[in-house]
Amino acid sequence: MINNITEFNRKFFDSDERITYIGTGEIGGKAHGLVSINDILKKEITKDEFPQIEVNIPRLTVIRTNIFNAFMNQNDLFEIAYSDLPDDRIAHAFQKASLPFSILGDLRVLITEVKSPLAVRSSSLLEDAKHEPFAGVYASKMTPNNQHDTEIRFQKMVEAIKFVYASTFFRAAKDYIKATEHKIEDEKMAVIIQEVVGKRHENLYYPELSGVARSFNFYPSGPAKSEEGVVNLALGLGKTIVDGGTSWAFSPAYPKISPPFGSIPEMLKETQTEFWSVNMGKPSQYDPVKETEYMLKNNIEDAEPHKTMRYLASTYDYQADRLDIGIGGEGPRLLNFARLLVMNDIPLNSLIKKLMALCEKALEDPVEIEFAMTFHKDKPHQFGFLQVRPMVVSNEEVIIETDNLSRDQVLVASKSVLGNGTNSNINDIIYVIPEKFDGTSTREIAMELETINKRLVTENRPYLLIGFGRWGSSDPFMNIPVTWGQISGVQAIVEASIENVNVDLSQGSHFFHNLTSFGVSYFSVDKNEDFPVDWEWLVGQELIEETNYVRHIKLGKPLAIKVDGKSSKGLILK
Repeated sequence: MINNITEFNRKFFDSDERITYIGTGEIGGKAHGLVSINDILKKEITKDEFPQIEVNIPRLTVIRTNIFNAFMNQNDLFEIAYSDLPDDRIAHAFQKASLPFSILGDLRVLITEVKSPLAVRSSSLLEDAKHEPFAGVYASKMTPNNQHDTEIRFQKMVEAIKFVYASTFFRAAKDYIKATEHKIEDEKMAVIIQEVVGKRHENLYYPELSGVARSFNFYPSGPAKSEEGVVNLALGLGKTIVDGGTSWAFSPAYPKISPPFGSIPEMLKETQTEFWSVNMGKPSQYDPVKETEYMLKNNIEDAEPHKTMRYLASTYDYQADRLDIGIGGEGPRLLNFARLLVMNDIPLNSLIKKLMALCEKALEDPVEIEFAMTFHKDKPHQFGFLQVRPMVVSNEEVIIETDNLSRDQVLVASKSVLGNGTNSNINDIIYVIPEKFDGTSTREIAMELETINKRLVTENRPYLLIGFGRWGSSDPFMNIPVTWGQISGVQAIVEASIENVNVDLSQGSHFFHNLTSFGVSYFSVDKNEDFPVDWEWLVGQELIEETNYVRHIKLGKPLAIKVDGKSSKGLILK
């Protein structure tokens, strides 16, 4: 046994150990986080306290980093890995390579034992560090693992492992690492092979519920306080949340309080309407270098015959203009998780609060945890603890006063700002040109930003980024779907409002976690603010570069950025 983990047992499901390893070397940050919390879960989460829920870490084995080293060396992959070739070229080169012979026997035994979907996940040396978390930077891949032929299942798992290895050297990872003090040569990849939490429903496999809980809330509303945390819940796989999709957010201190929607029709429009699952049916087009090769995005109506929304949904009664908790009646379903949060049919919220407290104590920092859950009639509900990572929360005291400021002093000010602290070392601004912004061209905007970001990162010039819609969203329409690697040199972001577009930033997303960990201030600016963006002033500054949709300007003196995390107020002085 090493690091509280035992060597892989060839009776994967019969073993008492839920976490095992293959090979030698390190287990990586993600696996280390799970190992550190595993014993705590066993000791502190008891059946007496939560008789309805069984909590555990889904069974997994870790392929340690020396296997990665051997794979890279025996296949002479370092030259192409460090090159500037596009991701697909690197991924295909890795697919042509062979895994070390020493692990093939264990992998074959594993795939013979397991016939349910598997998640093949990254667990790099640098992953889930406090200030440089690499959240969502590396790939994960799910495989249905339901083919009759064991050899096919084995090959699919091997392809997934090699895809995760290749993602160590994808463009997003290289750009991200440039924004840190590390070099790409420092990174080593361990890989987690883990059971997927869920149940099969026809040709879909998914958990009824996925969630991300954070013990610090950067955007508290109503009576909620920052230190009480925030939770995002969704139907289906957690990809909905971590990719910044639409989910249900609530304060664990006030689980019955809904987000501030204006009406029930607005709630229907702005809450979750799609969910992710593993495709257990006819295989899609063969594409071993596509992360979602075996995943499907479904409408929530597809879950209706599965009866997986019984604890999650309420039903809209048109005639009475009201929401009825549950799915007993006819009408549109709205995923507000009311049976869990309002009726408390299952003590999920109490469990989440206890888990956050335990993890905070163990890591000695605010934390973010990821989990998934399935519900059962004849046995305890299953709660799968998937990940824990530390959060960065600044304690610097900043006082924001705008009463005596004039328009010619302020570039922008907002009452809804993420972050805390001051910054006076930004001389560059990249902004989306307002009159050219087109909600259907956001992918092109992201690519243009990536090019400018790459140059500024190389020149070590931090910048302010100004644009429209929600940054980092997985939905490209009216939002700018940048990955963190595409804007890795940014130190402050301004999100200007667009008419009739909801721009709430999902605190459960990987993009959000990277923002907070790198101390990036995030300004959400409503058009009715006292000091909206001064676009006219921006036009008057020195132009460095202009593309189809984006301008890069340079200032004569640095901006002064101030953010008060307690009040969520912030301003940027010219």
